[in-house]
Amino acid sequence: MRIVYMGTPDFSVAPLQALYDAGYEIPLVVTRPDQARDRGKKTKPTPVKALALELGLPVLSPETMKGAWDGGDQEEFWKALQEAKPDCIVVAAYGQILPKNVLDLPKYGCINIHASLLPRWRGAAPIQRSILEGDQETGVTIMYMAEKLDAGDMLAKVTTPTAGKTAGGLHDELSQLGAKLLIDTLPALFDGTVKAEPQDESLVTYAAMVFKKDGLVDFSKDPQAIEWQIRGLSPWPGAYTFYQGQQMKLLEASMEDKATGKADGTLAAVEKDRIVFAAGGKSLVVTRIQMPGKKAMPVSEYLKGNKLEVGTLCTNQAE
Repeated sequence: MRIVYMGTPDFSVAPLQALYDAGYEIPLVVTRPDQARDRGKKTKPTPVKALALELGLPVLSPETMKGAWDGGDQEEFWKALQEAKPDCIVVAAYGQILPKNVLDLPKYGCINIHASLLPRWRGAAPIQRSILEGDQETGVTIMYMAEKLDAGDMLAKVTTPTAGKTAGGLHDELSQLGAKLLIDTLPALFDGTVKAEPQDESLVTYAAMVFKKDGLVDFSKDPQAIEWQIRGLSPWPGAYTFYQGQQMKLLEASMEDKATGKADGTLAAVEKDRIVFAAGGKSLVVTRIQMPGKKAMPVSEYLKGNKLEVGTLCTNQAE
């Protein structure tokens, strides 16, 4: 079977490698254009392009697919896609909506690897949102692609617990799980035995993009929600507060269901290997931090050469 693969970031690398290792013919890989990656404005290929070139696979990076079939400036891409004669198009975090003409091209359709248990968390940041909202489990869904975002019929799912995992760690795990699920699902797709399940629209939630401002900790919230925030926004943008005007990143934490008697946001205790903030009428226990100009480190290591003052009220902005 001939499979055209479309993907861009690190999440998309494992499924492409899995297709290649499984022996599928990959006549074309489609990814986003090279982007400037540093202050010198030098460009680097996307992770998917880098792997495709390493594997000797043809790569195209259209700026857009709009107009690709009606004489627009992407006509060359549309011609190459037709000449690839895909039996199926596999998409994983490509970064563009596919037009109907592309969706209708392959015999077995276009399928997408989505990092959530649909219909929960359609959209841009499903991994982060699953942790931020305290979901007990998440996973990967493989579904047919439709013109509406992440709304196609579901073909297969795999689940994994979220407890104790950061968004970064879960990202890597789901990429690998998605790659395996893809290889397990394709035979049923091609022999016609796959069972497609429509999504229940009443259960749909949307995973909005994550921004840097989302990392600012609100100590009036329950400390469990703050712990989810710390894990859900790691490694980017990171959860943070301001201690004496300096940004303090909170990297590892847990909650204790006891009051400190202090105002929310107050550094209530500094101990050998942890610091305690008053939060939501309870205690947020932090064991790993990062201060400006310093590497991330356990609180115990930071306290060997630095002081943190009990009673300091952390704020939501630099002084």
